[in-house]
Amino acid sequence: MNSFVPSRRGMRGRPRSAATLLLLLLVSLAGAPARACDVCVAYTPCDECDVHRAIDETRSRLGLRLGFFEQYTQFRTEQLNGKEQPNPYGEHLYSSISQVLVGWQFTRRFGVQANLPVIVRSWRRVLGAGEIQTSTRGGIGDLVLLGNFLAWDKSGDDGLIRFDAIGGLKLPTGDAGFLAEEMEEDAVADGHGLARPAHGDAVPSGVHGHDLAFGTGSVDGLIGLQVFGSWHRLFGSAVAQYKITRTGSYGYRYANDLVWWGGPGAWLALDPKYTFSAQAIVSGETKGQDVQNGVSYDDTGMTSLFCGPAFAFTWGTSVNAEVAAVLPVVLNNTGYQIVPDFRLRAALVWRF
Repeated sequence: MNSFVPSRRGMRGRPRSAATLLLLLLVSLAGAPARACDVCVAYTPCDECDVHRAIDETRSRLGLRLGFFEQYTQFRTEQLNGKEQPNPYGEHLYSSISQVLVGWQFTRRFGVQANLPVIVRSWRRVLGAGEIQTSTRGGIGDLVLLGNFLAWDKSGDDGLIRFDAIGGLKLPTGDAGFLAEEMEEDAVADGHGLARPAHGDAVPSGVHGHDLAFGTGSVDGLIGLQVFGSWHRLFGSAVAQYKITRTGSYGYRYANDLVWWGGPGAWLALDPKYTFSAQAIVSGETKGQDVQNGVSYDDTGMTSLFCGPAFAFTWGTSVNAEVAAVLPVVLNNTGYQIVPDFRLRAALVWRF
């Protein structure tokens, strides 16, 4: 197997190649669980964003890295068991999840990272028998501690292939107060000075307490596998992440969550100083129904499929910028939920 790294000769005669993009590595754990299909991704920059260096040279870039990751999701469509419904009260949810990440690469094969999310949500929802509530809230989410391990790789003159294993823990640093709403059978104050109708009220709401909570109150885990391969100017990537949840605040347990992400791409510009790449992204999620004190909620399950373009730019081995925009093509939800209309993501990472 001798053809793996996109070749660009020069710079001490080593084979060179260009940057790639792998936007989302660790899913649904940084700010809070997947709520209203708002997958809060604990972003980890891919070491192959520096793939214009031979793989050994890339991994030799040890030490500190700092980054920022933003995900914005708009929800204005409501569905009942996968069927779109009228939205007479104009309910909506606008969710911004910004993450600050600090990482350290100890060796070529092993590194660690911490992600602290800052969440801002703005919403309009119906309460009781038609009362309208509008509000904007912000705060920190659940801190995530991550480890990454290069399990296997192979490189040659024309390309490379590699497998990375990822594992981590989500710590309960975010406010889970909105989960108290799920315990109420009538509209009551929830500790935030807000209220919402209970499940089964005459006026259904698509925006629930589990959609608005900034944290879970639980220590959760995740495991994942990332695959990357390239050949000349073409590359492909695939990531699968599985979140393992535990019971948190107010006896509430978010369902375990499987998320995957990947697709083919190509380097559009290759230069010794910079690179630019484009990728066609297909991502999906499968999440079951949440449980509180032994009661399963039917407005929490989701199977989704998103598609869209992603672009990445690098400058040397120090700076990596990424953007992506995806639209839902499949949204099969359980119960009455508000679902996403589109999602935007962007990241900027510095390696020192």
